[in-house]
Amino acid sequence: MAEVTIQRLGHHGDGIAEGPVYAPLTLPGEVVAGDVSGDRIPSPSVITPSPDRVKAPCPHYKSCGGCSLMHASDAFVAAWKSDVITNALEAHDLATPLRPILTSPPRTRRRATLAGTRTKKGALVGFHARKSDTIVPIRDCFVLHPSLLETLPALEQITRIGASRSATLAFALTLTDTGIDCRVTGGKPLDGPVRAALPTFAHAFIRLTWDDEPVFIETPPTLSIGPARVSPPPGAFLQATAEGEAALQAAVMEATQGAKSVADLFCGLGTFALPLARTAPVHAVEGAPDLLAALTQAANHAIGLKPITTEARDLFRRPLLPDELAGFDAIVIDPPRAGAEAQTRQIARARVPTVVAVSCNPVTFARDAAILKQAGYALQWVQPVDQFRWSPHVELAAKFTLPHIHT
Repeated sequence: MAEVTIQRLGHHGDGIAEGPVYAPLTLPGEVVAGDVSGDRIPSPSVITPSPDRVKAPCPHYKSCGGCSLMHASDAFVAAWKSDVITNALEAHDLATPLRPILTSPPRTRRRATLAGTRTKKGALVGFHARKSDTIVPIRDCFVLHPSLLETLPALEQITRIGASRSATLAFALTLTDTGIDCRVTGGKPLDGPVRAALPTFAHAFIRLTWDDEPVFIETPPTLSIGPARVSPPPGAFLQATAEGEAALQAAVMEATQGAKSVADLFCGLGTFALPLARTAPVHAVEGAPDLLAALTQAANHAIGLKPITTEARDLFRRPLLPDELAGFDAIVIDPPRAGAEAQTRQIARARVPTVVAVSCNPVTFARDAAILKQAGYALQWVQPVDQFRWSPHVELAAKFTLPHIHT
């Protein structure tokens, strides 16, 4: 049994004591005790609690791995996530005041992946436990939209039908404007009995896809993005909450105000391209052709948009070059967690007047921001956005300008 004092939180939300020794569900300043396994205290007891500690409202919190910061006050979490961004920037000698973080309300997550496994008595559906393959069944969740929770009985039945005893199903759920879209992976082959049973779940889902094969479409799933209605491919990436999406869109629109032509890189379904096209032509670039097809179809049926051109291109292997970027007034870039170092280097060489970066990883954002700084860009502001409430994840939007052009 060891007794340690938590000094800080790591990027995954665990408390870190001298050593380092990691302790989940702890806060800075707390004295905790427990058995040490390797470099961890898996089940710490809090001897001296932090004034920032609160009682987690969710009954599944201690066992479920979906959340890791529900034991901390909202004010602490907001400050800590902002500090994560500030520290990442300071590591590259980048400093700018952060705007107040915008946090999505509880029970607003519209996109989530649940796990399902068969048992001797039936099935379990829920989230994985922390650092474990064990599935924690959930009956309530303070993160998910209630409509997603209502599918649990159907997901349990699908697990009984479609999961082998040794496999775990993954249910990618998306709440759309027309209902819930579900894509199932990891199941049995879509043979006769499985295929025959799945349409009985049309009461729970508007579309069900098994791996990459559609099983049924009751109503096409659609999402309102700007002035358009988009029908996403099964399992397509979508901002986790409508509130988080709106916050990022507002930041991007503010940063590009007055631009007469915009390039939207890693554009996805058009989260930014479609709102931007209300006021300026947009060139949208994305590596996934099915996402671009959905964007194009939505743009073609929307009213009042400036032209949107699309390009299917792997921006990691073939970044847009300076001569391809030179004609734009503003660039919006929203890469995956790995960031976009190669593309950012080309943007820096192109010297487009305004660059707007959207990121879900402050560390790779800061790395790429340093490239722009070295090219003479100034970081004007950073808007933190927390749509993964009670998790260590944080997103942001930031505006860069060339000082001699900035107004």
